[in-house]
Amino acid sequence: MREESIHAVLSHDYPQNWAEFLSWFGNNQACAKYLETLRWPDGFVCPACTSKGAPYRASRARLICHACRTQTSVTAGTIFDGTRTPLTTWFAAIWYVTTQKNGVSALGLKRVLGLGSYQTAWTILHKLRRAMVRPGRERLSGTVEVDETYVGGEEEGVRGRQTETKAILAIAIELHEPKGYGRVRVRQIKDVSSASLIPFIVDTVEPGSTVNTDGWKGYNGLAKYGYTHQKTVLSATGDPAHVAMPGVHRIASLLKRWLMGTHQGAVLPVHLDDYLDEYTFRFNRRSSKSRGLLFYRLLQNAVVVRHTSFRAIVDCQR
Repeated sequence: MREESIHAVLSHDYPQNWAEFLSWFGNNQACAKYLETLRWPDGFVCPACTSKGAPYRASRARLICHACRTQTSVTAGTIFDGTRTPLTTWFAAIWYVTTQKNGVSALGLKRVLGLGSYQTAWTILHKLRRAMVRPGRERLSGTVEVDETYVGGEEEGVRGRQTETKAILAIAIELHEPKGYGRVRVRQIKDVSSASLIPFIVDTVEPGSTVNTDGWKGYNGLAKYGYTHQKTVLSATGDPAHVAMPGVHRIASLLKRWLMGTHQGAVLPVHLDDYLDEYTFRFNRRSSKSRGLLFYRLLQNAVVVRHTSFRAIVDCQR
């Protein structure tokens, strides 16, 4: 009963289908009003003096604080800040991105929305990918499996964990008992040394958790950071890696398939982290029964994630 009542409340917070989407967001004013409810759910708060209270409304969607007279807008400081693209187009892009099971490429988004240039579609997607990481998100906990994988073409003359051209990814995934997986974290790292692997684990896994790894020396010393470290030396088990450590290998396989399928493998290493954020967002919400809820969650993030310019994205500034 309680679960049903929660879903009943949530159903009023976001459109359930495309027809509702069109009826809710028919113009920029409706989109801006919706963003206000997400950015200031308890009422307007001035970004300059933090005073509360209904603002004065001026032309060009400006909001003026009644206390200090500072002018702002609902999009200021968000991923929509300074955009020339109408909010209706942004909302349609977010709906399309979150309702497509495997996402969409920039070329696909350009065609669907009728955008004037590939660059506009590419920029929208990268800004949305950066909004898929919620500030202050919780770290993984419980039993967490950690390993590395590589993204890129075949290399000759390299062995083991060596690589010259491939991108190295660290993967962490929660293991559920008796079976099943929880949340995942994926990040591009410089190499497979302790200097790269340990910080990844500290940033993504809650101390007190059990961390399962293979026997690679780069994971030595985890106990000093408050983790219970369980090693599986693959050569001693006789099992192949995907059997001994199924979680991370499943994620690696699904991730590579997604990159090749949706994006045809055309992902530059300098922008790979943005795509990893999108994959993480999708995987961690794979059990959601409502596509509209994903649209809602991404918009919630979009109004709290700081603005990133096109130049910063091109220059890979995070």
